[in-house]
Amino acid sequence: MPSNVSGPRWSGSARAWTPPASAPHSARPVTLGGLLKHLAHVEDSHFVRLWLGSPVGAPWDSVDWESTPDWDYRSAAGDTPEQLHALWRESVARSRAIVDKALSTGGLDQLGAHVTRSGERPNLRRILLDLVEEYARHAGHADLIRESVDGLTGEDPPR
Repeated sequence: MPSNVSGPRWSGSARAWTPPASAPHSARPVTLGGLLKHLAHVEDSHFVRLWLGSPVGAPWDSVDWESTPDWDYRSAAGDTPEQLHALWRESVARSRAIVDKALSTGGLDQLGAHVTRSGERPNLRRILLDLVEEYARHAGHADLIRESVDGLTGEDPPR
């Protein structure tokens, strides 16, 4: 495994980014609903934008991301749990369909349509690994939020 994606190296880098205990609290309202809406956006962004090279659709296309970069987190408070789950499930279904189609025509080394500012195009493997990293990070956040609500952790059975 290349060293730039190995767990110990990455986790050490993540610890270096961790602010000291004296740093101010986050201005972003991190909630379970906000995390779910954010992950729905990540699904669409990774596969529609990075793989297909197309603009993302609703509701993401109507957001002014420059002035409200945490819109997905903040706007989730106005959605019901059912709406958030539906949004996420629909995004995941779109992603799966895109990945299935891509894999039916080639392997993980195929290049996506998006071109970065430095002229690079991510391959399918990179996009999938980025998605795994995103879910892993936010699953940890969800565990902490859940535990603060009712004391259960991700390994505890529902009560």
